[in-house]
Order: sequence, then structure tokens, then C-alpha cells
Amino acid sequence: MEKRLIKKDLLPGLIGGLAAEAVVYGPAQEGDYILFRALRPGEEPLIEFANTRNAPKQFLFPPREELLRYTRLDGDLTLADREEQVQETVLFGVRPCDARSFVLMDMVFDQEKYRDPYYVERRQKTTVITLACVHPPSAACFCAAVEGSPTSPEGADIMLTDLGDVYLAEFLTVKGERWLPRFGDLPKADAAALARQKDIALQNNWEGRILKPAREIKPILDRIFDHPFWDTIHSKCLQCGTCTYLCPTCHCFDISDETKGNAGVRIRNWDSCMYPLFTLATSGHNPRPSQKERWRQRVMHKFKYFVDNFGAMACVGCGRCVKHCPVNLDIRKVISDIEVL
Repeated sequence: MEKRLIKKDLLPGLIGGLAAEAVVYGPAQEGDYILFRALRPGEEPLIEFANTRNAPKQFLFPPREELLRYTRLDGDLTLADREEQVQETVLFGVRPCDARSFVLMDMVFDQEKYRDPYYVERRQKTTVITLACVHPPSAACFCAAVEGSPTSPEGADIMLTDLGDVYLAEFLTVKGERWLPRFGDLPKADAAALARQKDIALQNNWEGRILKPAREIKPILDRIFDHPFWDTIHSKCLQCGTCTYLCPTCHCFDISDETKGNAGVRIRNWDSCMYPLFTLATSGHNPRPSQKERWRQRVMHKFKYFVDNFGAMACVGCGRCVKHCPVNLDIRKVISDIEVL
């Protein structure tokens, strides 16, 4: 693993230079929000920011994605590959919580038995460059409570840590090291830089700052499926889906065919377990008829079912659902209340 130093004033130009070989996405100011989006030619990404409103998940698992095309003629059905060509991509400025979400998404879409070829192709062609969190978090952050860390390299190909006047750049994977020549002749990190990085990691260990480790609620969830607790948390939920659409690990989707004349296209769209139609069967039966059951499913999926299936929680503590819920339903409060049941 290569560890190099980058002067701060050089970083924006280096990232911009990657655009010659890849589509570069990064944090940018859009009105009142900071969003991940494609950087325009000559545009510099934001460096000083807490986190983006949207999760970078959308560049690996798009909100709307064409899967295939088909034509029906004289009773015969002809299938064709989608027209989109996946390009080499760089995601710059990803926070450690969001980079960790890619590892969790891999567990779903890139299993040994079940591999989603659309997700896998994007993942293989995407290089993730993270910015370690070296400043106190926003009030909504709780990554340490869900087994993350503000300076975790998990899910990153290249990680940058702000050391004051320079960035420590760690080229963590083969994919990351492939970009090293594009960064030019960077000096190697010395012992002082590595010691400074270690100090930052120790100073920014926020474990316990918000709540206890969330994994502790797993054995409680194992026994409270029918507990009256679920009647207490859903009443003000608007069923808007904000929490799921902004979440970096939610991955529910729907597939539909859109046909015009003899031709059509199969589309995958994001969906949400917060919506009444999500589990509505053709018969009219809905196993989750109210927001009580939908909220129970959301909590159970993230902190019980995902743990049962993959040994990890499906939450990275980014705080987007906390910060942007229009009625202030706070998942941290839900976790804390479950801990005492």
C-alpha cells in the first residue's frame, strides 16, 4: 500500500485531471444543498463540507436503470442488451460512512450465488476516493455506534486525511494504485505524517457519543416482533420515503416493462418499504397494511435480518434520515428505546 503526501493547493487540480480518463463525481454546492453530481469541466469539488444531501449509492445503483430492451413481432419476442455503456468513474469526496455502505451493498448485489451484473459492472469501473472526517461531526452523525469510524478506510480505494497543510493519500487497493501515476511525483509519507494521522484517528473516535453500540439491540429484536412497542413509533410518519431514498444502504426496487407499439424496455426503479403499495399483492392482500408494520420492517431489516443474513448492520450512521425527516422521526431514538425493552 502506497502512502503519499499531497499539498492542499494541488488537490483540486489533481482531481480535475482525472476527468481526462473517467467521469468524476464529487460534492458540489447546488442552491442550499451540497450534492454529489458529475463535476463540470474545470469545476473544483468541495473539500470542506460535512456530508452531501444525497448518498453516492446512486452512481452504483441508479434510481432508474434500463435493464434490457425487447421487440415483439409476429408472435416472436426478441431481447436486446440495454443501450447504456458504463464508463470508468471516480467518486471523489466520499465520506467513510458512505464508502462503508458500498461494502454492505456488495453483500446484497455481489454474492457468490446471486450477482447483479448491472451493479457489479458499475462497481468494478468505479474508484472510490474518500475524505476522512477530521472535524467534529454534525449533530446527526452516529457512525461509531454502528461499527464504523470517522477515519475508516473500509470501502475506499484511495483515502485522503487532512493533516493540516497536506493530505495523506493512502492508495489502498489495486484499483486505487492504478491512479497513482496520474497524481504525479508525490513525496512518500514520513513518520511524522503517519503519527499525525494516528493521532487524528484517536481524537475522532466518537464511540458512545450518540448512543450505545446498535448491535446490542439484535437479541432484543429477536423476541419483540409482536411487542406493543411498534405501536408507539409510527403515528407521525408521512410515508414520504425520504429516509429510504436518502439512505446509502436501502436497496429496495421495483421492475416494470414500458411498452409502446411492438417495442419496450424493462426498467428498474427505486422503491421504498415505507410505501403502502410496496407489499400490496395482486389479490389485494397487504402483509404490511399500516405504517406500524412498515416501520417495524425498516428497523428489523437494518438491525436484525441483515445481521442474520450477512453478519453486519445495514446502517452506517450517516444521519441523513435523522437530518431530513420532515417530522423528526429519529432512528437513534428508536434504537435507544429498544435497548431498554
